[in-house]
Amino acid sequence: MPVVPEKGSVGASGDLAPTAHLGLVLIGRGEAFCNGVRVSGRKALETIGLRPLKLAAGEGLALINGTQVMTAIGVLVVHDAIRLSKLADIACAMSLEVLMGSRSEFDPIVHRVRPHPGQIMSAENMLKLTAGSEIIASHEGCARVQDAYTLRCSPQIHGASKDAIAHAKRVVAIEINSTTTNPLVFPDIDDIRLGGNFHGQPIAMAADYLSMGLAELGSVSERRIDRMCNPHLSQLPAFLAIDGGLNSGYMIAQYTAAALVSENKVLAHPACVDSIPTSAGKEDHVSMGTIAIRQTREILQHVEHIIAIELLCAAQAYDLLTAEKPLASGKGTRRAYEMVRSRVGFLERDRELSQDIAAVVSLMHDGAFIAAVEAAAGSLKGC
Repeated sequence: MPVVPEKGSVGASGDLAPTAHLGLVLIGRGEAFCNGVRVSGRKALETIGLRPLKLAAGEGLALINGTQVMTAIGVLVVHDAIRLSKLADIACAMSLEVLMGSRSEFDPIVHRVRPHPGQIMSAENMLKLTAGSEIIASHEGCARVQDAYTLRCSPQIHGASKDAIAHAKRVVAIEINSTTTNPLVFPDIDDIRLGGNFHGQPIAMAADYLSMGLAELGSVSERRIDRMCNPHLSQLPAFLAIDGGLNSGYMIAQYTAAALVSENKVLAHPACVDSIPTSAGKEDHVSMGTIAIRQTREILQHVEHIIAIELLCAAQAYDLLTAEKPLASGKGTRRAYEMVRSRVGFLERDRELSQDIAAVVSLMHDGAFIAAVEAAAGSLKGC
């Protein structure tokens, strides 16, 4: 695996600096990780029985002049974002139940008159996840007229993020099936064309849009976390602690979520609107696409931790809520609760929550979590 600096590309004449480090290993230079050890490129090739390539005319340029790095990161980010979108709906459905929310706002008739694809998907997911919930049924006809926006408008908020993910997926799919080098050789017409397919603006703009979509999933999740922890906004003990006089419960976990949300606001500043001339002014507009997608990746990792905190708080709230009223939760939410509890136990007294958060993040990365919930509730849509 070639050693590649993650910084140093402006995302226009290709990802020249990082792709050069990729190409160096092929000619026996640079560095690579081989069997977990960082060695020279020549040593890495020797270890796997290959000789350094001797590049012919034009091959060096072909190796470095393209959007391979930003696109490769983009493929991984989009893959993880689709999974995270489903997890956000699962966490929201759990929060809806413990906050005594309603299912009426997910009625298909509401969303048919504003048919954004992501909005319809999220509403369908929420209905599936909460189907059969005795908790929700137990407070039908209560005095509350409408839920808070973080619950009532969750299809609209999560749905807009799903649409951003879908757009990024389309852009990345085109890019990985394209040629982004220059010059382009067309053997069928025996000719060469000069162009600008190496310019990363399509990926850069999609990455910035996706950054905003993912940041919003984290923002709305943190508000639901706060509602569960705030006794003025729920029917739950303060900070979900049994003995609030001696224990802080999930108070500091909410701080952590709030900090990550605020950091995401900085990272969501669009990179593609920046440009700086290079190559003595010949390359006078650049995309900053690699910076954009790196920011997106960092935002995604932050949101994973925020959603993990919401899942922890919702599981804690379930235990507190059903201790006095043993009511069944929804088909999907019950399975999600069981999966969380398979890794993290009930918080009876304060302990190091960082380990609990890490355990749930690891669980979220495991495909078995979503698979188990879908087996109980039906297939969920990510974008």
